[in-house]
Amino acid sequence: KRKCGFYFSSTFTCITVSVGPKRTVRPTACPTAPAYRERVEGAESFPLDFTAVEGNMDNFMVQIKNLAQSLYPCSAQKLDQDMKLHFLKNVSVTCNDGSPAGYYIKESKGSKRWLLFLEGGWYCFNRQTCDSRYETMRRLMSSTKWPQTRTGAGILSPQPEENPHWWNANMVFIPYCSSDVWSGATPKTDHSDYAFMGSLIIREVVNELLTKGLSNAKVLLLAGSSAGGTGVLLNVDQVAEQLESQGYSGVQVRGLADSGWFLDNKQYKFTECLDTISCAPTEAIKRGIRYWGGLVPENCRQAHVGEEWNCFFGYKVFPTLKSPVFVVQWLFDEAQLMVDNIHLTGHPVHEGQWRYIQNLGQELRSTLRDVPAMFAPACLSHELITRTYWMDIQVKGTSLPRALHCWDRSLHVNGSHQKAPPMRGCPLHLIDSCPWPHCNPSCPTIRDQLTGQEMSVIQFLKHLGFDVQKMAQQQGMDPRKLLGILNNGN
Repeated sequence: KRKCGFYFSSTFTCITVSVGPKRTVRPTACPTAPAYRERVEGAESFPLDFTAVEGNMDNFMVQIKNLAQSLYPCSAQKLDQDMKLHFLKNVSVTCNDGSPAGYYIKESKGSKRWLLFLEGGWYCFNRQTCDSRYETMRRLMSSTKWPQTRTGAGILSPQPEENPHWWNANMVFIPYCSSDVWSGATPKTDHSDYAFMGSLIIREVVNELLTKGLSNAKVLLLAGSSAGGTGVLLNVDQVAEQLESQGYSGVQVRGLADSGWFLDNKQYKFTECLDTISCAPTEAIKRGIRYWGGLVPENCRQAHVGEEWNCFFGYKVFPTLKSPVFVVQWLFDEAQLMVDNIHLTGHPVHEGQWRYIQNLGQELRSTLRDVPAMFAPACLSHELITRTYWMDIQVKGTSLPRALHCWDRSLHVNGSHQKAPPMRGCPLHLIDSCPWPHCNPSCPTIRDQLTGQEMSVIQFLKHLGFDVQKMAQQQGMDPRKLLGILNNGN
């Protein structure tokens, strides 16, 4: 029923059970409903042993599932749930190397909700870093070797068990091949080695989707992770204005920015701007925005004339946006720590680094204070919404899918008004208050970068130089009790 989009009673299927030690179940078309005979692909039969119920419920459920799948012509076995590749019809909108840009789509004909996901993957900001990226990460600069299909996970999953509220939406995955944080509008020419057309790719994908049913949509959720999350902040208002200008003002445009809320803070240890990883975020974006011909939202541009690079940082661009945006951000984001020259696993952490890490969490908290809809766990990680474990992470007892559902409901009740009060029992502003990485027991597993071994929370904290004796003293408790609490993940 959930996957097919029609009720069981409308299939007009009957079951005949023949008596005997092994009963045979044979779905057939009902004799009283000849008009519906064409729906049945032919009688299927298989033995169904009811004695399995007594000894092995799991086995019985497998057999019931087999029965259910034989009853539905559009059963899970026969559904093609992958997203399929489409190259843009407008061939002038390209990836960095001039190959055609495109998107993957899985349509859901009965749904008026559309989810457009912007892929992440860092950036390059001059000829040297882009040449290096082309040699090592060509998939992020060219479409020549993209696969024909992609399987969605997390919020892109078509399975209700993994994606309880968005599984049945029209899913669109837009691969990142512009290396410009989805901001560029510059074609490849004889004088330039690369095209930077991230912003135009989004615009062109939306134009094509209007011919595939987006014109009748109620909700368009523009989502993205990492550079794609920043891309959401840079483009969500542009998408809303694009639809409105073409007469589709009935489509509610919203944003979901995952792991794209970066800080323009001072690095722990200054390094020259030689490559993407070691270059301070402010310096990389300052160089990049010139190289890409990057576009930023108009309200933000007016607030930072001559210093438009500011608009790549969430806490500066967010207050200028008109569209509602839900922010997902790890308080100890691995990409942020990397550009700040903090490497947490592989080498012991010194006291100065430990203080820097804690201050980073506090800084991030303060920038998120006025964001009405957000989910910020105190974990060391990067990206969440397309992870298979995205339902497992909780902040104050609420999972991310639940918080997004609450946000969805609040926008439905209050229109697109950002400051509406939360509904009772439906929290939207979720941020951990504990002060160090992985103090939230639902955080994902940490692995040591050198060995690949999983680390427990206490191993990780000891590795960070966490002083159990000192912390216990500060908390006024016995060190052994504190160790027990940490071991239990509290």
